[in-house]
Amino acid sequence: MLLSHIVFLALIQGLTEFLPISSSAHLVLPSELLGWPDQGLAFDVAVHVGTLLAVLCYFRRDFTLLIYGWLRQLRGGGSSYHARLAWMLIVGTLPAVVAGLLLNDFVETHLRSMLVIGIATLGFGVLLGYADLARTERRTTRDMNWRDVLIIGGVQALALVPGTSRSGITMTAGLMLGLRRRAAARFSFYLSVPLIVAAGSYKTLELIKLQASAPWLDIGLGVILSAISAYTCIHLFLALLNRIGMLPFVLYRLVLGALLIGVYFLI
Repeated sequence: MLLSHIVFLALIQGLTEFLPISSSAHLVLPSELLGWPDQGLAFDVAVHVGTLLAVLCYFRRDFTLLIYGWLRQLRGGGSSYHARLAWMLIVGTLPAVVAGLLLNDFVETHLRSMLVIGIATLGFGVLLGYADLARTERRTTRDMNWRDVLIIGGVQALALVPGTSRSGITMTAGLMLGLRRRAAARFSFYLSVPLIVAAGSYKTLELIKLQASAPWLDIGLGVILSAISAYTCIHLFLALLNRIGMLPFVLYRLVLGALLIGVYFLI
């Protein structure tokens, strides 16, 4: 891969993994508009590893408490908020994992067109805007119940449709369930960890089966750049969320979705 392609794709993946604007909508543009070659499975794994490292590093204290509480409960130490939240993350990830295993081939074959991505970007952007305007912001993650987890985990499976945005759809559901903006965002970020691990493991197994030689320099640079951009993105998003809300991201999605649909009918 060209250095400019590596830098652009890694930075874009890191930024769009956690912003509610859809990474697939952005990654389709270089190949469709500029004719860039596919970055390959190894690079996909690399940038996902980078985003995983970023969220684990940013929330290192939270995940230390989650793992400690979960392991303590398994050893008979009793339940706690962190143990309960850890179980919620596991349960909330299952719908997306099952849907991915069952529908991945169908999605890859039938739903990766620019038109589908444009419509999903536009439609789920409108839904995010509605959820933010109608929010009640009366609850935090401590107030979440199993119904909330099943709903948020269930809608996360919709992120299989390119253009949906995993973070966008889970934040939308969280806001509709009465979570505060920061609580909806934090739970979405927490929920990304087991899913990225599952998706990364699946892609790694595919890579091993292909027995392809790995471009280690590309991979290393992809991990570093995606980790840096993802970490910066999480920090700025949480810092500015209560001040700016979801409106800038909604407007961006509307413009991007319209652009993708327009390009589809023009080319």
